[in-house]
Amino acid sequence: MMRIGVLSDTHDNIPKLEKAVKFFNKRKVGFVFHAGDFVAPFTVRVLKKLDCDWRGVFGNNDGEEKGLILISKGRIQQGPLRLELEGRQISLVHDLNQINTKREAADLIIFGHTHKPQVSRQKTKLLVNPGECGGWLTGKSTVALIDLGSLSATIHKI
Repeated sequence: MMRIGVLSDTHDNIPKLEKAVKFFNKRKVGFVFHAGDFVAPFTVRVLKKLDCDWRGVFGNNDGEEKGLILISKGRIQQGPLRLELEGRQISLVHDLNQINTKREAADLIIFGHTHKPQVSRQKTKLLVNPGECGGWLTGKSTVALIDLGSLSATIHKI
């Protein structure tokens, strides 16, 4: 089963984003999700260095949406983004308040916005917030790795 990488709230911190991309590439993740707050379109250039495909959603600080859509070739869109990977239903949002988690038909719900890492369960659903990759608010730069087979997640400092 596939391992996926998750990051959020990069807030234009290119050195930290580059570290995250190297971290994911080294661990040979099969897919990466960004839960929003890229901020400027130039950050997407770093994501193009990933050895796998990726998708993202807009956060509340993503003002240049047209530029982000253009440079990402449509990989960034309004949340919630729902897709299936390896038989798992995945929902991606920036702010968890954008969806009703109890009613969401997902095995995995990925979110950001709070800048606080979180791995929790809601019955059969796994909820994951990777924390903030950018590290501006808390001084800690974190990402998450998720194993889709066991539906488990770990938070990693980068």
